[in-house]
Amino acid sequence: MKVTVNSKKGLKVVLEVIVEKQLIKNKITEKFEELKQKVNLKGFRPGKVPVEILKKQFGKAVYGEVLEKTLRETSTKALEDKKIKVAGQPNINLKSHGEDKDLKYIIDIEQLPEIKTKEIDKIKSIDYEISVSDKDVDKRIKEIAKNQNNFIDKKDDAPAVENDLVVFDYKATIDDKDFRGGEGKNTQIILGKDLFIKDFDKQLIGVKKNQNKLVNVVLPDNYPDKEYSNKKAKFNCKIINVKEPQKVKINDEFAKNIGTKDFNDLKSVVSKQIRDQYKNTLDSITKKEILDQLTKFKEISIPNNLVQQEMELMTQGISKDDKEKNKKETEKKARQRIKVGLILNEYGEQNNLKVTEQELKNEIQKQIQMMPNQSRQVAEYYQKNPSAASSLRGGIYEDKIINLIKKKSSSVKKNISVEEAEKIIINQSKQTNKIVSLKNQKTPVKKIKKKVSKK
Repeated sequence: MKVTVNSKKGLKVVLEVIVEKQLIKNKITEKFEELKQKVNLKGFRPGKVPVEILKKQFGKAVYGEVLEKTLRETSTKALEDKKIKVAGQPNINLKSHGEDKDLKYIIDIEQLPEIKTKEIDKIKSIDYEISVSDKDVDKRIKEIAKNQNNFIDKKDDAPAVENDLVVFDYKATIDDKDFRGGEGKNTQIILGKDLFIKDFDKQLIGVKKNQNKLVNVVLPDNYPDKEYSNKKAKFNCKIINVKEPQKVKINDEFAKNIGTKDFNDLKSVVSKQIRDQYKNTLDSITKKEILDQLTKFKEISIPNNLVQQEMELMTQGISKDDKEKNKKETEKKARQRIKVGLILNEYGEQNNLKVTEQELKNEIQKQIQMMPNQSRQVAEYYQKNPSAASSLRGGIYEDKIINLIKKKSSSVKKNISVEEAEKIIINQSKQTNKIVSLKNQKTPVKKIKKKVSKK
């Protein structure tokens, strides 16, 4: 095989490749020998079909397969020999080919630019550690307890008030006619939450056990049966029971009920959860700061085909007019994203970073645990969608690179309290016009159970 660089201008490279005809002939011969052992033709014993007969029936298909394979293998080797890192898919143009001819073709490609990563050592970042106090833990446990639905029966003549649980049967009509889904048994509503149908539960304020109550509402726009969306409906309700919330006692029994061994174990689980919660958020902030610093590195030439691909991804679902209007800004952002991606990838390669199959399995397991009620569906999704698994792999790879940058660069370890972490997060959120407070996030019981199951 002969490989010649016909031209090189910027990142664009044109290679000419010539593959000797004898190599093609040998591959064709090998393919027919393989075929000979597999094909069953009437009048011939297995493995005894003459090659000439096979050529008449399968000649074009065999040559096409050999040509395709040869192009794939030789083009890859040509690029490797010339030490060219290709940006995107190479464009191959056939010049001459045939069973009795040398294979001659042109590879037209854009190569990746040379990336220097010395500046990475100058990156500054903060590696936060969170100190969780007993006060933080106690506060979070009280929040968990407050959100436990623990109700006891009220007296039969006691009216329902906000935060009470009302149990009822109902039969609903639209224009005095029954409709699909307009009947329910033992329906439960916590008054004041407004989670059933808008303005429904406030009409149950004051009801008593065994009372009948007519509730008038407008069915929501997202009602499951679209035929009835935004229709006025009457609900004839029979009140089965009225219950009031009972303050939960925080003790060993409470801890066991939500999946931990005892109260001390609950405190340990919650403490770790708070620490991980803030740590993950602060790590995301640090990651963003590192990526921002990478965008300020010396400008590099970016292959145009990669820019176009990135712009297409960024503008999916956007109208043609909006695309054209924001084209310059989109292109600028696309170039920045590619620039950062190239730097990270080069740094990862230089340090021999790889994502193991076990790491990928662990990440998929995390995704499954986040949706415990759909674990089977999530697992099947990643099995049937290699691109989704590949996306997870890319995220893991990026995180490994970022962690290495923090380790090798001028990273400063800083131990802070939950309150200090909260301030940093709020300030960062304000900068992006998103005020987010982790303090107000509730700890779902399911998450606690997940933690315990690992022990």
